[in-house]
Amino acid sequence: MKKEVKTLAFDFGASSGRAILGTFDGEKIALKELHRFSNDPVTVNGTMYWDVLRLLFEIKEGLLKTKAEGDLDSIGIDTWGVDFGLLDAHGKLLENPVHYRDARTVGILEKAFRKLPKEEFYQITGNQFMEINTAFQLYALALERPEVLERADCLLLMPDLLRYFLTNEKGTEYSIASTTQLLDAEKKTWSKRVLDALSIPEKLLTEIQPTATKAGQLSEAICEELGLSPTEVIAVAGHDTQCAMAAVPTEEEDFLFLSCGTWSLLGTELPAPILNADAYQCNLTNEGGYGNKASFLKNIIGLWLIQETRRQWKKEGEALSFAEMEALARAEKPFQCFIDPDDEIFVPAGNIPKRIREYCQKTGQPVPETKGQILRCIYDSLAMKYRYAAEQVEFCTKKHYEKFYIVGGGVQDQLLCETAANVLSKTVVAGPVEATVYGNILLQLLALGEIPDLKTGRRILLESEQPKVYEPQAALLETANQAYEKFKEVTALC
Repeated sequence: MKKEVKTLAFDFGASSGRAILGTFDGEKIALKELHRFSNDPVTVNGTMYWDVLRLLFEIKEGLLKTKAEGDLDSIGIDTWGVDFGLLDAHGKLLENPVHYRDARTVGILEKAFRKLPKEEFYQITGNQFMEINTAFQLYALALERPEVLERADCLLLMPDLLRYFLTNEKGTEYSIASTTQLLDAEKKTWSKRVLDALSIPEKLLTEIQPTATKAGQLSEAICEELGLSPTEVIAVAGHDTQCAMAAVPTEEEDFLFLSCGTWSLLGTELPAPILNADAYQCNLTNEGGYGNKASFLKNIIGLWLIQETRRQWKKEGEALSFAEMEALARAEKPFQCFIDPDDEIFVPAGNIPKRIREYCQKTGQPVPETKGQILRCIYDSLAMKYRYAAEQVEFCTKKHYEKFYIVGGGVQDQLLCETAANVLSKTVVAGPVEATVYGNILLQLLALGEIPDLKTGRRILLESEQPKVYEPQAALLETANQAYEKFKEVTALC
């Protein structure tokens, strides 16, 4: 290996994106944020779109800012899952990708299950059923705008589409393919049964590429426009959750993890998917990860509840920092009332505190009145839902996990980590905050041959950033266990 390897990670979330330089000196990875930008959907004539050309502009801005750092060895892009763009026979974008929160898939699941029975659907794809999944977005198009699918020659999921803009190379990376509910989870190929049942043209789908694959170089046009040298573009784990999974700082084969941000993804890494009746009843998802591993996960609403509560109070004239909100919650007595974070009433934007009060009143619980009580309800409820999901994962895998690894932005919230340790009665290992970026960079290093395997990469990560450990407090465990029984009782009422 040469003295330093410079990689650039583009990490796109649902509301913002970053370009972060990762410099590997052979022992540690150092991060440097070069560019940050908003990712704002645009609604036109009742349809919500991603402003994908603006995102390409921001990618170019990020690339320009790397010029002061010296030549890059590689570039990787990760994004959210399920959304896509359609190209015509000339490789031109037919229209901006539609946002997963657009209303076009409302009520689509029951229509799809009439074409392909729900249990058979799960046995093929192993995906948690959500209306936003690519399969159902495409089925909505087939029903409502079939002419669009007829004009389309190729479908590219968001990270693959952005990579295509840079390289002119088409392909579908494995992890992002596994979010679509179009992939046969065992064969790791597109499912003709699903495609035919939902009237989705097979011609739209490109070859599936293994995670951490060299997928082309910056095109001649991009290099000329930006004044850059040809640079490898890597198909890292296109789905950000799988980048975060790669950066779980463990040397254990069996571990339980939580990728904690706006959404919470809780699960484990397995050599093969679980597609049996237990997994189907628990509605757990199987995603593809590096090395053809399966990530066995539960998708849970996460810090969205705190973020949206903060936005509501700001509208009402009180702008609180996240640290101030955590302090208000910490001052309150724990385990007084609970919500199910995944209840449909908490999904839309708007007045979350009001809905929490209504939920507690409906379920016969003490109604939280102060800001601290509302926040404490959120913290406690998230920790309870984590335990519920962890028990489902343990039930399906027939394994018990002593440690609970938390990565992502949520690790900055000490109260959440402490509460999780007490409620799950497990040691919590928290960090890194920038797990998605670290994972993106590790996968680039693997593709470049700079590190031999992911186990080595995770060891390098432990050298680069030390996680914080939270132990469960023995004095609180019985109280937490009693509160968990109450949580299950009240959430069953809704």
